[in-house]
Amino acid sequence: MLKKSITIGLASGLEARPVAMLVQVASQFESSIYVENGNARVNAKSIMGMMTLGISNGESVTVSADGSDEAEAMKEIEKYLLGEK
Repeated sequence: MLKKSITIGLASGLEARPVAMLVQVASQFESSIYVENGNARVNAKSIMGMMTLGISNGESVTVSADGSDEAEAMKEIEKYLLGEK
């Protein structure tokens, strides 16, 4: 299992469209992927779950990935959340 703190670098934070894109990125992987913000922990493959977090640009979240492709999953999730192409 990998766990990493990531500061959101998306200008609009995690609104509807960025959440949908994050879910698409996460859904490419077999690993279980979770995003934690405060006391909330949600499945990164769940649009509704991710929308409940209401994460803004500059906020830090903890991402965890567990599974056969966890390293690649963490790399791609981090790249997306940092706003890198």
